[in-house]
This record gives sequence, C-alpha cells and structure tokens, in this order.
Amino acid sequence: MFGMSHETFLLLDAVVTVIGLIVLITKFKFHPFIALIIAALFLGLTSGMPVGTILKAFQDGFGGVLGFVGIILALGTMLGKMMAESGGADQIAQTLIRAFGKDKVQWAMMFAAFLVGIPLFFEIGFVLLIPLVFIVARRTGVSIIKIGIPLLAGLSAVHGLVPPHPGPLLAIGVFGADIGKTILYGLIVALPTAIIAGPIFGTFIAKHIPGHANQELVDQLAREPQATTLPSFSITLITVLLPVFLMLLKTFADVALPEGHFFRAWMDMIGHPISALLLALLLSLYTFGYRQGMGSNKILKLLDASLAPTAAIILIIGAGGGFKQMLVTSGVGDVIGHMAVNAQISPILLAWLVAAVIRVATGSATVATITGAGIVVPVVGMIPGVNRELLVLATGAGSLVLSHVNDAGFWLVKQYFNMTVVETFKTWTAMETILSVVALGFILLLSMFV
Repeated sequence: MFGMSHETFLLLDAVVTVIGLIVLITKFKFHPFIALIIAALFLGLTSGMPVGTILKAFQDGFGGVLGFVGIILALGTMLGKMMAESGGADQIAQTLIRAFGKDKVQWAMMFAAFLVGIPLFFEIGFVLLIPLVFIVARRTGVSIIKIGIPLLAGLSAVHGLVPPHPGPLLAIGVFGADIGKTILYGLIVALPTAIIAGPIFGTFIAKHIPGHANQELVDQLAREPQATTLPSFSITLITVLLPVFLMLLKTFADVALPEGHFFRAWMDMIGHPISALLLALLLSLYTFGYRQGMGSNKILKLLDASLAPTAAIILIIGAGGGFKQMLVTSGVGDVIGHMAVNAQISPILLAWLVAAVIRVATGSATVATITGAGIVVPVVGMIPGVNRELLVLATGAGSLVLSHVNDAGFWLVKQYFNMTVVETFKTWTAMETILSVVALGFILLLSMFV
C-alpha cells in the first residue's frame, strides 16, 4: 500500500494511531474512554482488518481485561474502603512513619510493595496499597509522587521479574527454565532495580511533578477515621495480607503436589486472585466493620459508595484493553517481534528487545513476555550455553518498558494520581522504562557469574 510493504505500513499505521490518540486526549480534551474507542476503530479500519471482525476484536479485548481487572478493582476498592473507614490504613501509615521516619517513608512504601507484590497481580497490589499512599501523603505532607512512585516500582518489579506472576511463569515453561533459580535470580535483580526506579527516581521527579491526588478518591480511601479506637496493626496486616497468604499457599500446592490432587485443586480455587480477595473482603467486614462497631446498614452503604469513583477508571481500562487487542489482532506485534529476531545480538539482549517492542506495540506486559519468549526460543536452540533463567528475566524486563496509552496500568495510575497524560509520561512511563533498562543491566551483569 502506497508503495510500502504490508509490514512497514502496519508499523506506520500504529505510530500514527498512537500519536492521534495522544493528540485527541491532550489537545482536543476528549475523554480517554471515547478517544481509546476511536483510536481502536481507526487502527482496525486502516490496518486492513475485515470490517466484521473490528468491533469483535475490540469487544473481546475490552471484556478480556475487565473480566479479571474489573472484578479485582471492585473487590480491592471495597477492601480499601473498609480499611480506610475503620482506621486500618491509618494504623499502617502511622506504624510505617514511626518505623522509617518522615524523611524515609518512601523507602517503607517501596519495601512494603515489593514484599506484598511478590504473589499478587499488579492491579491487586495497587488497589490494596493505594490507600496508604493517600493517607501517608496527608499525614506527612510528603509529595504523593515521592511516595507513590516507589510503591509502583516495587509492585512492577516483581510483576515483571518474579514468578508466580503469569508472564515469568509462562516464560519459564517456554524456555524450559528452572523455577527455583528463576525466583532466586529474579529477586536478586528486582530489589536493586526497584530501589533505583522507586525511591531514588521518585525523590528526583517529585521535585518537578509533586502531584495532586484525586480528591474524590482521597475522601473515600484516606479520610480521617471516625472510630476513636483503630484496629490493631496485627489485625490490619492479617486482613490485608490474607490474599497474599492464600496465593502463596496455592503456589506451594502447585509446586509440591501432583496435578489432580484433592488439596491442590481446592487451593487453585481458594488461592485464585478473585477468591483470595473475596475472602479478605469478607474477613474485613468483621475485622474492620462489626469489630469496630459498624452496623450492617453502614457497611452496606460504605461498600456501595466505594464503587462510584472507580466507574470511569474501569471503563478507561477496558477501552485500553480493546485498543491493545486491536494492535494484537492487526498483526503489529508480530511484525515488530519478527523484525527484532533478525538482529545479530546477544540472546539475552534479543529477548529483552523483542519483549520491549511487543510491549510498546500491545501495551501488555504479560502478552509481551509470552509472545517474546515464543519468538526467541527457536533462536536460543541454535546457541548453546545460554542461561535460560536469565532469558526469562530479560524477557520480563523488556515487557516493562515504556508503558503508554495502550496500557491499562497507564490509565490506572493517571486516574488515581490525578495527573495529565504528559505528567503520567514523565512519572509512570519514565519509572517503568528505568525499571526495564536497569533490570537489563543487572541481568547482563549477573550473566557474567551464573
């Protein structure tokens, strides 16, 4: 078309679409939900997709994201509301501030997110911990960006690099890597990477973009508790970390027990993110509700009120999922991935690059990891002596780079932190890119010793 190959046209089409999406939102002030739908339909029409499949692809992407993320956001927001209203979030915030001090509270947020995030999906960890960002910022007067970026870095580092997150876990299967070594190497790489991209970068960027939290969400998740007696620190931790424990138990059962085992089957259900969060929410109704003197009617009103501020966020994330699916279905991800394979570079660098370009094209870290591993694995078979565990990490690191408008996480952070698109690029996108590049550096360094 226009004298170009189909592959070249697809790449140009994707670039034009993404630029157009940014212009619609920033210059013409289109609501992101509407802009994402327009961009997705434009890409579908101009990329040569059959007309009958365009809306189906968008619908599948929209539903595919909300089928999981929508439920997680709803349950997590309800749990966060109960924690905030009871004073549980305030209790954790006070304890962290006392332990680390006002000057180092950003380090507390990074370590908390890193530990809590190991068994949790990024979205779950985000909705569980975001009340702490709001309430610590209010109590200390520290910039919400200085506190929030370390939290995001801790969650994102383990999401991309450490099993049992879905991307690394599936890449382990593709490359035939050892899960124990991958977890060990992943933790070795992820922690210093999160420190650099989190507290260090967060402290720097907060001087330029201090951030202003979404006031409606602050009023809901970080308001001063009415209760005179706060839940104890231990009770609060038990309630909030119940999903973490259940998912770790599920992972242990999957590793230790054969498929089809009775206990493993039950743990696969109980330890599923949706089940685990539901059980934690039910526990919170007692620990944060009835135990704190709340009646049934008040709890019902709190849960009902908690969902209103997340409605727009959920719709935007769903539209982002539809846009991502259009990029995948149109073939843009495949074109970029196969172009990268032709480069004559180190297998570790190749794995990172393939995952990175697919991530930029599709917006999904998990899709980038899985697709990148599938593209690179035939090349690896031709090169003896390649450390397959480090290939898993390199693919995961590449999958984190340059989160932008086609990534649901981009819109999640933008809405909760009440930033403009440009500010989100300068904070969240920059942090994710630093995370990816620094992790690659540590992986290449580690490859000299293992």
